[in-house]
Amino acid sequence: MTEAPTLDDKLQAFVGQSSGPPTKGHHPVNEPMIHHWVEAMGDHNPVYVDDEAARAAGFPGIIAPPTMLQAWIMRGLRASLQADADREAGTLTAEEPSDQVMELLNEAGFTSVVATNCDQHYERPLVPGDHLVVTSVIDSISGEKQTGLGLGHFITNRLEYRDQRGDLVATMKFRILKFKPGTGAKKPEPEAAARPLRPRPALTQDNSFFFEGAKQHKLLIQRCTACGTLRHPPRPSCANCRSFDWEPLEASGRGTIYSFVVNHYPQVPAFDYPLVVALVELEEGTRLIANVSGITPETAAIGTAVEVGFEDFDDELSLPVFHPADETRTN
Repeated sequence: MTEAPTLDDKLQAFVGQSSGPPTKGHHPVNEPMIHHWVEAMGDHNPVYVDDEAARAAGFPGIIAPPTMLQAWIMRGLRASLQADADREAGTLTAEEPSDQVMELLNEAGFTSVVATNCDQHYERPLVPGDHLVVTSVIDSISGEKQTGLGLGHFITNRLEYRDQRGDLVATMKFRILKFKPGTGAKKPEPEAAARPLRPRPALTQDNSFFFEGAKQHKLLIQRCTACGTLRHPPRPSCANCRSFDWEPLEASGRGTIYSFVVNHYPQVPAFDYPLVVALVELEEGTRLIANVSGITPETAAIGTAVEVGFEDFDDELSLPVFHPADETRTN
């Protein structure tokens, strides 16, 4: 008697299949989108916006930031929402292998999804005029795993990005977890477990000065001694002039909230949730990511004036924490 195929058997049958048809970007790589990207990201590497600087660095001209890779082939929010609506209405059938995998897992109770990691490899820089086409293959599907979110399967897709000549310009592996809600590890009762230490930063020769300054309740920022450009997070060389010479500048600690996120999950026991994390633009002109105090998800707003304070977590770790500028705090 032949046994019925298991869920794993059905899933493994899709490994190696194309996830769906090739997708061509709506627009070629172009300078206006590059300018929008670097402005939003605060990345002022001149090779992205200055043709002369790009040529001096050995490129044929302006190049696109490598991390923009996915932006050139995204179909857009409106198209994604319409596809979801069509699928819910039953007017769009799950014909593509990737859709069939999702449907199998949904039927088995694995109805929730979260992206877990992305690994990109670049063959060459993209330049204005490149028009990308991406193809995707189901690279692997794991057996059932127990994760903090719940029982689930990891699905990895391998994508190849090619230019208008068909030449490979980049590859990407993108992994998601499809899991059963409510099957994750249960949290211990607050009284049953002592609060763990705050995660330790990874100290390097480039960033140790920042954390040593925080212990002294000083907000230190790298300043290039060659051209005066400020930079954060700390790194070996100046993106503006390429100099390796720098000095620490003690910032005033005053600034505004440039952007923020409210983190709900995954939850690390050392933090309280929901957790507001802000991108603060200092009055000196550079930005840094930090926790905030006295600001809730309801009161967080872009443009809020803030000042720095310092929280001593233990003898080894002190960090800047920003609070509304109209509140009186002592370091």
